[in-house]
Amino acid sequence: MTLTAQERPPVPAPTGEEPAERGQTTIATRVVERIAARVVGECQDVGGAGSSLLGISLSSARQDGDAEVSARLHGQRAVSLTVRCSVPYPRSVRQATTQLRERLTDRVGELTGMTVRRVDITVTALTTTVGRRVQ
Repeated sequence: MTLTAQERPPVPAPTGEEPAERGQTTIATRVVERIAARVVGECQDVGGAGSSLLGISLSSARQDGDAEVSARLHGQRAVSLTVRCSVPYPRSVRQATTQLRERLTDRVGELTGMTVRRVDITVTALTTTVGRRVQ
């Protein structure tokens, strides 16, 4: 026998505190950074950040490496992100960074419940495919 919604008995309320009194979920800065780094890693238009000293590249940026991401929390509801990455040549840097900024804002907001206030992106290198030559 199947009961309709009107015939089903009401579900009892959970015993204990009301939802507003139960507490809150706190997300650590490191967790937000790891989520953002994963989102950057999912983007095919950016790659890892190369090492540099005083603005001089010490090693070539690898396309398959990890981008560097840092986060700054503004209370429990907002975050600012700073990203260092590379862009493959001849991809438009403006296009790649705009798409990355939009993706980070959407996905980090969706996954953490936080508002992404700002995304600063530094492109550390333009990478090329090994073996590719311009003739």
